[in-house]
Amino acid sequence: MLEKIDHVGIAVEDLDESIKIYSDLFGKSPDELCSLESEKVKIAFFDVGESSVELLEPTSSDSPIAKFMEKKGPGIHHICYRVNDLELAKNNLLAKGYRCIDEVPRKGAHNTKVYFFHPKDFGGVLVELSQRDIDL
Repeated sequence: MLEKIDHVGIAVEDLDESIKIYSDLFGKSPDELCSLESEKVKIAFFDVGESSVELLEPTSSDSPIAKFMEKKGPGIHHICYRVNDLELAKNNLLAKGYRCIDEVPRKGAHNTKVYFFHPKDFGGVLVELSQRDIDL
């Protein structure tokens, strides 16, 4: 079902400053810079082995990341697990009583579709399931 940890999403106030900090940590520049208009965020990805660290800066006060930071401040926002069959993985978790936040999959970065699951069901951690190379 789960292939690997795809990435850890970190909410940041200033993407440029965070890129400098994480570039110092990893000894390299980001592997990718992009934005996701549907989620109102700018993103920097740093590949770390087979996974990535995703830095997320809100571009609007009504973005999910901005709302998260209003409540909790900057920091770890979610963990994303890559799956090879997103609908099957979602349905398996629903059948076990876990609550999916999304009724339909969202478009994610890297040509993915994703579902988010409620953090109260996973010990306070927002869980994202992601499948790559999918057309929405």
